[in-house]
Amino acid sequence: MLTAMIVMFVIGYIFIALEHQTGINKTAIALLLGILLWVMYIFSGPQIIVGADPAAFQNFIHQHPAYEHLSPLAQVREYILNWEIIDHLGNISEILFYLIGALTIVETIDVHQGFDGITRSVKTKNKKKLLWLVAFITFFMSSVLDNMTSAIVMMMLIQKLLSEQRERWIFGSIIIIAANAGGAWTPIGDVTTIMLWINDNITSGNIMKGLFLPSVISLAIPVWLVSYSLKSNSITTPSPTSGVSSLYLGKQEQTSILIIGILCLLAVPIFKSLTDLPPFAGILFTLGFLWFYTDCLYNRKKTDLTGLKYRIPDVLTKVDFSTILFFFGILMAVAALEAIGLLHQLSDLLNSGIHNVYIITGIIGFLSSVIDNVPLVAAAMGMYPLTAPATAGGISETAYLLNFVSDGNFWKLLAYCAGTGGSILIIGSAAGVVVMGLEKISFTWYMRHISWIAITGFLAGIGIYYLQNLINSYLCRQMIRSCS
Repeated sequence: MLTAMIVMFVIGYIFIALEHQTGINKTAIALLLGILLWVMYIFSGPQIIVGADPAAFQNFIHQHPAYEHLSPLAQVREYILNWEIIDHLGNISEILFYLIGALTIVETIDVHQGFDGITRSVKTKNKKKLLWLVAFITFFMSSVLDNMTSAIVMMMLIQKLLSEQRERWIFGSIIIIAANAGGAWTPIGDVTTIMLWINDNITSGNIMKGLFLPSVISLAIPVWLVSYSLKSNSITTPSPTSGVSSLYLGKQEQTSILIIGILCLLAVPIFKSLTDLPPFAGILFTLGFLWFYTDCLYNRKKTDLTGLKYRIPDVLTKVDFSTILFFFGILMAVAALEAIGLLHQLSDLLNSGIHNVYIITGIIGFLSSVIDNVPLVAAAMGMYPLTAPATAGGISETAYLLNFVSDGNFWKLLAYCAGTGGSILIIGSAAGVVVMGLEKISFTWYMRHISWIAITGFLAGIGIYYLQNLINSYLCRQMIRSCS
């Protein structure tokens, strides 16, 4: 059954990757795959199910004495239904509710055209300066907003500024790299960092401190290399867009929605540190605040029924629930592979064969250029359980196992590599796919002209992270010596 589940996962993933060729939406495949793997798992037999994690099964039976008299088949059914699937569903639901809240806040800002102020602020007429400016606006924007929204906003700006297709493709490629690099260094910048943060693999302060410089380098080097292919010709400054919602709200009120929306997203890590409640609680709380604020604005305006389309109940209809369901399906599929023990077997194989977190995460980074980074990170989290510092310190190979404690090197490198590795191919990230769709960038053109540049930045960022660790270790040793 284990082999059959692997084959099913591979077939499902091929169909997901060939979504545009087959015309079958990837969400449909992900939902079928996620549930089919759990069906296969529940019919795999007591010996396989118990053998995947004997300690967890015995602990479940010990906590539920009423199941002891049941047959082995009935026991494993109860174990799956009342423990495993509920446990995985709880972890997945935390991620999905967070995404729903975050996407609703972003969509509310966009509906009120709050991002127009960002695009109007770009006034340079030098293309090289524009490239650097667009790159770092996208970088910081995607550290707070989702990568896809950041890419769309900046690509719309470029389409207004540049008429030559080749230059738009170059700028679009840099926007992809910038969006992925920006999403890697904050806990709310990307779905994968959100997953790691929610699971306590990383903390907000440490991930930002550890990955900011590598992420900047992974962007700065590609921008520097690409800038040589641009001519410093003048460009036309775009005319300000007139917001439809200005019929109901003034410019100051629209700006206030942008500021409050951004603050709502930034407040989630603070909320978590103060209350210890999971991030989904913080994002739903701040969404409630934004909802309350916008309702008060429109109630004061006493708008007609047309104005209702700017309120959050209508905004919720614009949230991409297809993507939410895709994440649900793919995460359920990965959870089934974890439940049957496959991911732990893979981790043992990598540990015995490679035994180096830089190489392992580097491989994951290259894989993320082909495979969606969400299942990759979910698989890595299943392969390498979070290690407690006390446990790591009490057994052999302490130095290696410390890479897997909270804020360990493995988790930070995983966030960096899975995020920035998606820039190596244009299909490797949501930002890449959306820019590809907006500008019809050729897959082969991107691979010939941009992939090697993205790889250079990707590897340089890993090198910077390694140097940071060496410097920090040296400073720590010096401090210990001075104290002794």
